[in-house]
Amino acid sequence: MASAAAAAVKVLTVSPRAKHTATIIFVHGLGDTGYGWKPVADMFATEMPHVKWVLPHAPTIPVTANGGVKMPGWFDVYEFGAINAREDEEGMLKTVHALNQLITAEVDAGIPANRIVLGGFSQGAGMSLLTGLTTERRLAGLAILSGWLPLRSKIKAMLNDHAKKLPIFWGHGKSDVIVRFDRATASLDAIKSELQLNTLVSPDKVLEGGIEFHAYDFLAHSVNDQELADLKTFLRKVLPQQE
Repeated sequence: MASAAAAAVKVLTVSPRAKHTATIIFVHGLGDTGYGWKPVADMFATEMPHVKWVLPHAPTIPVTANGGVKMPGWFDVYEFGAINAREDEEGMLKTVHALNQLITAEVDAGIPANRIVLGGFSQGAGMSLLTGLTTERRLAGLAILSGWLPLRSKIKAMLNDHAKKLPIFWGHGKSDVIVRFDRATASLDAIKSELQLNTLVSPDKVLEGGIEFHAYDFLAHSVNDQELADLKTFLRKVLPQQE
């Protein structure tokens, strides 16, 4: 994993349809590629034409929990589902570095950090949360779909100064058996107690910082129309169109 993630990741770019004033970096889950989220980028483009989407592709790695079968992954998984499972810290930190490189590339291209949202699904959500809470830059917000808080025992020492003011959208299905709902709520409890972030922010207050949490009945390890509608509302709020 170390050598694979050390190189810059390849990305799929969905160009803005109007003047480019904001960027969303969205990170896919295990076994997927950036192409898996292109339909969402295309769907949102009508109401967010100023946004460029950067959809990175994970390197192909052996995944221990899948018997060593190689697939696209942001880090190795030793066992599925467990709240306190052993974590591939090295792989996670390599991915954090890679995502920070993508953020830097956007800033270097003229997009301020506060006009960049980092988000993802499942593995991508965990990596977006870890990166967004520890990066030196103050982003516009994070979008966490079916995710959890990685490196719980170490993230407090890594936390950036502006984490408490960071708007965060978090959506999770109550019927998720891959990243179980109780793993999400345990993460929220840790974020509140150990990191002192507000985890009960209403949508109308999220721009002040904290987590706007949405639980979806009967939703498995996926997204549905309601979650996408809620996500789009959040994204339009944190990345309003500029002239």
